[in-house]
Amino acid sequence: MAEDVINSLEKMTLTTEEEEVIALTDEGRKEEIESCTQSLIGKFLTCKPFNKKAALNTLKRAWGLEESVQIVEVGTSLFQFKFNTKYDLERVFRGGPWTFDNQALMLQRWKKGMTAENVRFESVALWIQIWGAPFDMVSPKVATEVGSRLGKVEEVEKRR
Repeated sequence: MAEDVINSLEKMTLTTEEEEVIALTDEGRKEEIESCTQSLIGKFLTCKPFNKKAALNTLKRAWGLEESVQIVEVGTSLFQFKFNTKYDLERVFRGGPWTFDNQALMLQRWKKGMTAENVRFESVALWIQIWGAPFDMVSPKVATEVGSRLGKVEEVEKRR
C-alpha cells in the first residue's frame, strides 16, 4: 500500500501553470529578516546525544542573556540564536569558544538565503594550552603563528 502511494507520487509532474514562480517582496518579511540579521546559527560538534534543554539554558546563563536571546531549533541539532541587540550578538560571536559537556559549539552569522540544508561550518574556535613555553614565546603574535600553523597541518591531513 505504502509503495503504491510512493510510486504514484514519484510519477507526478507539475503543469506549466503550476510551475509559476511566485515573486515575494521583502516588505512582508521585513520583521523576520531584521530578526535574522541579528542572529547566529550554531551546532554542537558532536555525534553523541546531548540534553538540548540543558545545553541551551547553560549557554544563556554563560552569555548573561537568560531573557534576551531567543533560541530556535531549525534543523537536527541546528540552532538559531536571535539576539535583541547587535552588541550581544558580537559579544557572543567574538567571546568564544563556547562548549557544553566538552562539545564545541560552532557558530556562524546568518546570511540571507541560508537554510538548514545549506548551512556549512568550516571552522571552530578552540583554546589550546602550551605547557612549558619559554617566556619570550608567550605573546599574541606567537600564539597567532602557532594557531595558523596548526590549521595548515590539519588541512594537509584532510587532503591525504
